Amino acid sequence: MKIIILFPTATEAALFSSPEVTSLVTGVGLTATAYATLKTIHEHRPDWLILAGVAGAFAHSGLGIGDVALVESEVEADLGFFTKDGFTHLAHLPIDMEFERRHILDCPHLPESDVFKRARSISLNAAMAPFVDTREADLENMEGAAFFHVCRQEGQRFLELRAISNTVGPEADDWDLPGSVRVLTDALHRLVDVVKGAA
Repeated sequence: MKIIILFPTATEAALFSSPEVTSLVTGVGLTATAYATLKTIHEHRPDWLILAGVAGAFAHSGLGIGDVALVESEVEADLGFFTKDGFTHLAHLPIDMEFERRHILDCPHLPESDVFKRARSISLNAAMAPFVDTREADLENMEGAAFFHVCRQEGQRFLELRAISNTVGPEADDWDLPGSVRVLTDALHRLVDVVKGAA
């Protein structure tokens, strides 16, 4: 079985090593991730593609620093327009144009295992943007929605795993990047075992 893990940064990938898994660094943000995901699918044809990295948790999520979760859904939350009524997501904008209105992207490949918590995520190029709707989200990151979209369009089996490194908010100063990378690495080894066992 060919499993490839994509990491946004070399920092997030630094501690992970497995002779059975290929690791690649995508770069940060939605554009870099979309390109790297599509390139990986076409060049490597993996059985499973996993995006792994750190994320910030919203205070209302119940997730804390050091927790790890599988992402069950993503939203490209800062895609839209500012109007006189504030920010409106592109999928909800009453505009007279024909285009694909994508909002919530689900992961249809979540394992039945209860080893991991589940989380709903939003993706932003502008981290901690104050104008996006976070009420239905548990965490935020800068890559997941692009990864979900490309994998779904390409028929690629995929998962996203995130370790909580901080609380979302410009006033929050509670980052634990080294600790979150350690727990992410441990969780990735467990996830690879789950994926291999489900084959």
